[in-house]
Amino acid sequence: MESVWNKTAVLPQFESLQGDTRTDVLIIGGGITGILCAYFLQQRGIDYLLVEGEEICHGVTGNTTAKITAQHGLIYAKMIRRAGLEKTKLYLEANQRAVQKYAELTSGISCDFAEKTAYVYSPDDRRKLEKEAEAYRKLGLDDEIADCGELPFPVVGAVRMTKQAQFHPLKFLSEMAKGLKIYEHTFVTQLMPGKAVTRQGDISYERVIFASHYPIDNKHGYYFMKLYQHRSYVIALEEAAQIGGMYVNENKKGMSLRSHGNLLLLGGGGHRTGKKGGNWQELRDFARAYYPDAVEKYHWAAQDCMSLDEAPYIGSYSPSMPGCYVATGFRKWGMTTAMVSAMVLADLLEGIENPYKTIFAPDRNMFTSQLLFNSAEAVFNMLTPTVPRCPHLGCALKWNKAERSWDCPCHGSRFAQDGRLLDNPANGDKQM
Repeated sequence: MESVWNKTAVLPQFESLQGDTRTDVLIIGGGITGILCAYFLQQRGIDYLLVEGEEICHGVTGNTTAKITAQHGLIYAKMIRRAGLEKTKLYLEANQRAVQKYAELTSGISCDFAEKTAYVYSPDDRRKLEKEAEAYRKLGLDDEIADCGELPFPVVGAVRMTKQAQFHPLKFLSEMAKGLKIYEHTFVTQLMPGKAVTRQGDISYERVIFASHYPIDNKHGYYFMKLYQHRSYVIALEEAAQIGGMYVNENKKGMSLRSHGNLLLLGGGGHRTGKKGGNWQELRDFARAYYPDAVEKYHWAAQDCMSLDEAPYIGSYSPSMPGCYVATGFRKWGMTTAMVSAMVLADLLEGIENPYKTIFAPDRNMFTSQLLFNSAEAVFNMLTPTVPRCPHLGCALKWNKAERSWDCPCHGSRFAQDGRLLDNPANGDKQM
């Protein structure tokens, strides 16, 4: 099970740490967020070091659908109601700047970058689209509801956002990572104030960025309550009709679609990690119904950290951890949000006031129904008297039949049958 990105890109390799060292800024995590942070810090002359427990882009980054867009579902009408028009404009502006930054950085890099129009479609609820279109108008965007004639199934329309993009993420990151100060196979086993412990040596640091997908520190910031993780699935089809836009269903259980070369990427079948869902079977059933002549070439799965509202957590890790920063809770829009994170964090580390700091602040008010649900889910699974249990905070693991893994419904850690760690926040393998 490998994505088309992993199968068609060659990433640079880096040595592991050998002995103790020091740095001004330690970046933990070698996915797209960590690499972009390292790139911007190097551009600004800030001393840094990036450590990755396995190989760069080994985890979530290699399993994306690689859409670069500020259109993150039908969020803008809700965000205006919750946060107000001015903060919503800042959110949109930050993500549009990220799209533009990708256009700049991909110039001269052969990574299949292409400008596209993004669409959120609905099969049956035009009223939702009309509300979002009205929000677009308030934000200064095109408020026209478009049809989706190139889709092979009926819809009532879509809101669209022009001048968005798609690309091959690993071809892009293969070039971006060259020349950066990176240690691979350097797993942080313990983090203390000013020092990170690895099996190969200790790293002394002044400041640290947690770019590890799910934050690895449990004692501060309450991220174990503010986040949950979600699985989603992708199949890549040959001999399927190509589409010009990037599409996502407004219903969380719907399908997303985009083309890549001669492939059609179909995503969906998602569920909360540790719960049951449609997985690849749902996608294959959909493909048989609407693309009966298509042939499956690749299939893969992704895992996403979900925040309590529509925005990620980017900024100071916790008031009780000075000098520590985090980027997480990307809610399935990791390509654009990784760029936003790197731009915001680079400013904060250089002492520059960033205009988007407050809308992404991890310590913003988070009392929502989702917070209560996350807490109840954790308590229930901690009290469930079954084995095996997750070494992160002791929740009962659930067997994922489709992917043949043990998954934690509390915080999303995943383990192979032999106990090997697949996804954090657990900080090591599980004895099975």
